[in-house]
Amino acid sequence: MLSPRLAELVSEFGMVERALGDPAVLAEGGGREYARLTRRHRELSPLVTLYREYETLNAEREGSRELLADPGSDAELREMAQAELDRIAARLEALEAELEILLLPTDPNDPRDVVLELRAGAGGAEAGLFAADLLRMYSRYAEAARLKLEVLDAGESDLGGYSKVMAEVTGEYAYRAFKWESGVHRVQRVPATESQGRIHTSTVTVAVLPQVEQSEAQLDLSEVRIDVFRSQGAGGQSVNTTDSAVRATYRAGTPDEIMVVCQDGRSQIKNREKALMVLASRLAERERERQQASEREARSSQIGSGDRSEKVRTYNYPQNRVTDHRLEGDIKNFPLDSVIGGRLEELVGALARSERERQLLEMADASATAAADGSTQRASA
Repeated sequence: MLSPRLAELVSEFGMVERALGDPAVLAEGGGREYARLTRRHRELSPLVTLYREYETLNAEREGSRELLADPGSDAELREMAQAELDRIAARLEALEAELEILLLPTDPNDPRDVVLELRAGAGGAEAGLFAADLLRMYSRYAEAARLKLEVLDAGESDLGGYSKVMAEVTGEYAYRAFKWESGVHRVQRVPATESQGRIHTSTVTVAVLPQVEQSEAQLDLSEVRIDVFRSQGAGGQSVNTTDSAVRATYRAGTPDEIMVVCQDGRSQIKNREKALMVLASRLAERERERQQASEREARSSQIGSGDRSEKVRTYNYPQNRVTDHRLEGDIKNFPLDSVIGGRLEELVGALARSERERQLLEMADASATAAADGSTQRASA
């Protein structure tokens, strides 16, 4: 039995197609509405394609049933009709399962661009070197996914590493590609400075923020102090002759203070825009964290994948293995050379499948609970 929600989405798809054929939509809002509709059309297309196949097979099934029930049909035709019915039934069952997955709630932030932040944690200089390794890994991953990664600010650490890095990732579904990276990444290896060959453990914290506009975060510019200064360090070469770097501080000197520095661009105006965008994204993330904390307290459970303090992945160099701790069994381990080289598609796909399975289980539990409640109410009536 297909969900009634499916018919609503198919109807929405038809309206989106008609709107995309309207020339006025292309000119509306500088093309932003057209871009939104195009993105929605792309989101709904796989579901509508499967639904149309489902409808076609249903019609074919009725034809086979009529042939099978016709007393004038010979034995060979009835045998062929039965075989066709069996094939259609199997495919319809598979389609229902696929449609059920596509009907699962999607993350509304998936299409957004990303603010990516890396901070060296425990491990001193080795943590800074690991941060540089992760930045290279993400740069290669973004390139393979046809996304653009641009470093906005970077603080160099000893031996050529980074104490912190702030970057912007732009392109179609950037957040969906990077959202699984949020958390504490741990590396186990022999540092270049280790003379006795001992394995050290270091950490880097990765934050992945869906990019928001200033208006979405309700950023009050009267509460933001803007300072300009000369660019320097990583990302600032060739621009240190002008005061192009920008520091944006929200509610300076208060417990709510947030500071953002952007010095990669050659233009002060561009750096100001980027700094305010990151500031708005951090404010939105702070509000999301507050809401999640309230929800966790209300239901007394931990939201695993969204907790940035949680160790999400270990990069074990001696064993040439990467372990993602959000997965279970054999599927949690991946070749280190492949992952650190930016080939994250298999790992990300495993995490996405695990999340879908969790959602399906929650839906099944909710349905079972609702059915049990209904039986109890009928029995007591």
